[in-house]
Amino acid sequence: MNTAKQASPLLSVFKKQKQAFQNEPYLPYSARLHFLKALKKSLLTHQTDLISALNQDYNGRSEYDTMIGDTLPTVSQINYTISKLKKWMKPESRSAGAMLAPASVKVHYQPKGVVGIIVPWNFPIMLSLSPLATAIAAGNRVMLKLSEFTPSTNVVIRKIIETTFSENHIAVVEGEADVAAEFSALPFDHLLFTGSTQVGRHVMRAAADNLTPVTLELGGKSPVIIAPDMKIETAVERLIYGKCLNAGQICVAPDYILCPSHRIAEFIDTYQQRFQAMYQDLENNSDYTSIINQRQFERLVGLLDDAREKGAKIISASNTEIDKQQRKFATQLVTNVTDNMQLMQQEIFGPILPIVAYDSLDESLDYINQRPRPLALYIMSFDTDIQNHIISQTHSGGVSINDTVMQVAVDDAPFGGIGPSGMGHYHGKEGFRTFSHAKTVLKKGWFDMGKFIHPPYGTKLQKFLLGSFLK
Repeated sequence: MNTAKQASPLLSVFKKQKQAFQNEPYLPYSARLHFLKALKKSLLTHQTDLISALNQDYNGRSEYDTMIGDTLPTVSQINYTISKLKKWMKPESRSAGAMLAPASVKVHYQPKGVVGIIVPWNFPIMLSLSPLATAIAAGNRVMLKLSEFTPSTNVVIRKIIETTFSENHIAVVEGEADVAAEFSALPFDHLLFTGSTQVGRHVMRAAADNLTPVTLELGGKSPVIIAPDMKIETAVERLIYGKCLNAGQICVAPDYILCPSHRIAEFIDTYQQRFQAMYQDLENNSDYTSIINQRQFERLVGLLDDAREKGAKIISASNTEIDKQQRKFATQLVTNVTDNMQLMQQEIFGPILPIVAYDSLDESLDYINQRPRPLALYIMSFDTDIQNHIISQTHSGGVSINDTVMQVAVDDAPFGGIGPSGMGHYHGKEGFRTFSHAKTVLKKGWFDMGKFIHPPYGTKLQKFLLGSFLK
């Protein structure tokens, strides 16, 4: 009787991909280009199905939220990657320095091997296929763990992948927390996780056992500073879409507002007017997305209840009640907030917007700097001196001035957090390098100066050479 323990399905897939990579450790440019174009073609073929599936998973997700927040940036990222790939793959010449002359030095960007990507539920198309495209561009094999909270969307993504790639190249994995835990513990050559800071700690801990390098795209409480010079009407116009897109279920959504104390009432009134103009008849408005599931809905309602019990004032942007049936509600503007409220202690990730009063700009900067570093910092100001002062005196994953969330769509710049909001980068050239190993290659020809420093030591030539280099 065979009592040997059977390898898990995940480990079996990983081993097959690892073997396939070892059999073909460096995919040529032509193969990578072919796979990127095939991925884009399959995505565009199934874009209508993806919109329908996400609407089903959310029980009401705006078609335009899916197109603007998911499919459009993914296609843009693939197009950008295709246009830059040949340049990225080319070895870079570096200086060998006088001491090693004559020699040449080049840095080769080599595929890492098998990459794991863990995908969240809020933008499951972009946050699966965009990093996948970058990993493919770098020449890797990939295992893609999809969120259990988007089952309908997963069916379409699986179809996109399985009609384009073999499982030995790209594999789709589904399952709940136990599968995610096992996935994180696989000995990947690199692991990318997008999700909460709390879960990110578990992922990093599991990866540490294998010394797997990780990129953590987390979140945190991204503040918006409305500077004294900024008109409230303009500030609201620039930030409200970033808070309302996907009903605020975005890692870089404005989490709270820092507003001059004497302008808070004006901010609330202006936000309400703007929101009601954007989303008329909210309950029946298909442009506004629902909360993903009952668990997240109850979490958000719990944040509001906790704040209310501790003295906060809550004003609905639409002057309507929370729709428990559709899990849909307008931005809830919250004033009189204190640090002991849960909504000021954790990332909100939904349509709740606390407003914190300040009396001087430096007071607002102190408030930010006394808290964990955020993924994004938003500055509402047209004063260049104020902009530069805030940038130089704060730390955040990224900064957007007079706009919100759109910095994620920049293809030609790195995206990532700092400290509790993340580790490492992807997007652009930095993303390609995240999924590549930078291998330095030193090359010497027929003539070798190194022989002149071989023992026995103490010759006049050695003393001369050492003296020259030590100046």
